[in-house]
Order: sequence, then structure tokens, then C-alpha cells
Amino acid sequence: MAGSDGAIPPARPVIGQAEIDAAVRVLRSGMVVQGPEVAAFESEFGELVGGRHCVAVNSGTSALQLTLMALGFGPGDEVIVPSFSFAATANAVRLVGATPVFADIEADTFCLDPDAVAAAITPRTVAVMPVHLYGHPAAMDRLVPLAQAHGLAIVEDAAQAHGAALGDTPVGAFGVAGCFSFYPTKNMHSLEGGMISTADEGLARTLRLLRNQGMEQRYQNEIVGANMRMTDVSAAIGRVQLGQLAEWTQRRRDNAAHLDARLTGVRPPAVATGARHVYHQYTVRVPGDRAAAQAVLADRGVGSAVYYPTPIHRLRPFLAADRTVGEWKLPETDRAAGEVLSLPVYPGLTTAELDRIADAVNDAAVSA
Repeated sequence: MAGSDGAIPPARPVIGQAEIDAAVRVLRSGMVVQGPEVAAFESEFGELVGGRHCVAVNSGTSALQLTLMALGFGPGDEVIVPSFSFAATANAVRLVGATPVFADIEADTFCLDPDAVAAAITPRTVAVMPVHLYGHPAAMDRLVPLAQAHGLAIVEDAAQAHGAALGDTPVGAFGVAGCFSFYPTKNMHSLEGGMISTADEGLARTLRLLRNQGMEQRYQNEIVGANMRMTDVSAAIGRVQLGQLAEWTQRRRDNAAHLDARLTGVRPPAVATGARHVYHQYTVRVPGDRAAAQAVLADRGVGSAVYYPTPIHRLRPFLAADRTVGEWKLPETDRAAGEVLSLPVYPGLTTAELDRIADAVNDAAVSA
């Protein structure tokens, strides 16, 4: 749906009457933190990740950080991550005192390149954190056996990939844990929040302790923990959104197919064999003048966004890592950062709006 000025925004969070009613219901109940709504949300989300245990937290970043904490990773450890991602991926590694080691991505999927991961493994490596970027699953069919061969944990950053899959396995069910985000612009949201999925019952219990000051029973602290709980208001909204996720995902996939068929000036997003892409973002490459292309789109009332213009290893907090920027050899990461452009693909778009987007992009590609 276009904005009030007729422009089509790059993303549009959904907050409908059902979400409002759910929030009001919880507020009136008086039980607003870590209550029955959270437990129900965890149980229902588990169906999306192959029946794994699920632990709700207050953000996707907290999900990553708590998982690394629960696994005991810290100073002296290295975690291999993509640099082409949101900074939260590497932030979580730094927050536990470990060192992020950046590996390059595959040109087609924008996800971690298993060959680059293999080359980045050292005696200090303890884990690999693949990001299922833009809603496309990483090459888990190659990353899982690679990690197993080296005794490494896999922690999936599935913040953008609710419902994505590779073969018959959903993301969040490949590694020791999967971490999801429910930020408002994600494919589903809880206003703010996150979820951790794991097949390890012991790990799930540790995560529950860590999110709640290290205690399961009040005043019976077992370990040092944090306050990263999800509220029942967020969980209630998340449950409403989860109930609509399948329909919204199909609309995203249909919208992507429509754009695939209409675009002529740019290459549509690639989809690997056996992958189920859920199109958190519909991301194309603009090999020419991207800023000029965006200006044409803006003039035509079509929103767009660049995710991510600066690779993580070039961000200020990571310039003091073990290696200098010049020592990181990430050609596909740098190329993607200079070329990617994400277009509207959210469920509320009409056919007329999709055609308008395609026409504007084709014209913009010529201008670029």
C-alpha cells in the first residue's frame, strides 16, 4: 500500500486491530512480563523450527549474545561471521569478549561462502555464525559438515529469515541454535523481541536462566544472568503475527515472482537450488551509479534502501580488531556493498504498485 503522499515506502510494518486487541488484553490481565503469553509464543514458534525448544528474549541481538554466552564463548575465542550483514551479528561476538573473524560471501546469495569459511578457520575458532541474509538460507548443506569436521558450533543468525528453508529443513534447525528477530520491519514482529531455537534441552534451560538474572525460581539464582526477558505484550503481538506469517510469506514470494518477471534492467535475486527464499528484502544489484538510480526511483515515488552500504569490518568499532582493514580480503563483500539495492516486496503491495516499481526500476537502470 502506498503512503499518504502516493509514494511506495521500502518497508511497511503491520500493526492491525488484532495486534492492538492482543496488547490491550494482556495489559488488562496485569500479567505483562514472562507470563503465559511468552510460554505460548515459544511453543507455537517451535512448530516453525522443526519442533525445537524455543526461548523468547527482548531482541534478536540479545538472542545472539545469550546463545554465545550459554555456549561459554569469550576472550581468546574466534567466531567466523560475514562482514556483509547488520552490525549486530559481529556486535554479539564482541559483547561476550570473543573476536569476530570476517569471511567473504557468495556472489549470488549474499550469504557466507563455505570456502571462505574453511580458509578462515584457526586453532582459536569455536563457531561459525552464518546469516540467512535477506531471507535466503545460507549454504547449510556445506557449512554443517564443514563445522562438524572441525568441531565447531553453528549459531544461525536467522533474524531476517522466518520460515526460510533449505531442502526440508527450516532455518533455525541446522545449528546448535538459531536466532530470530522480531523488529517491526521483519517478516513478522512483536514490536521488539527475539527468539532462540535449539534441540539441546540443557542449552535451552541455560538460556532461560541467562535471560532472567540467572534464576528459574524467584530469588533462587543459579548462575550470573541478565535481564533480557520478553514482555507478554510483545509475545501476544508476536502470536498474532505468527498466525499470519504463512500467508504473508506467500504474498512476499508472489510479489517477488511478479518483479522477477517484469524487471529487465537489473538482475533479480538469485535463489539457490533447494532453497526457500522468504524475501525479507528483494535485493538487486545496480552495477552503475546506484545513487542516480535511487534518485530516479524517488522521483517516481518508489522507495528503496541499501542494506548494507558499509561492511562491518569497515565500521569504526571493528577497525581495532586483530587485523587491519587492508588485511581482510573480502572482494565479494565489498562489491555487494557498492551495488545492492533493496526494493519494496512486502505483503500489502498491489499488482499496480508492483508494476509501478518494476517500470521505475527498469527506467532507473537505464539512467544508472
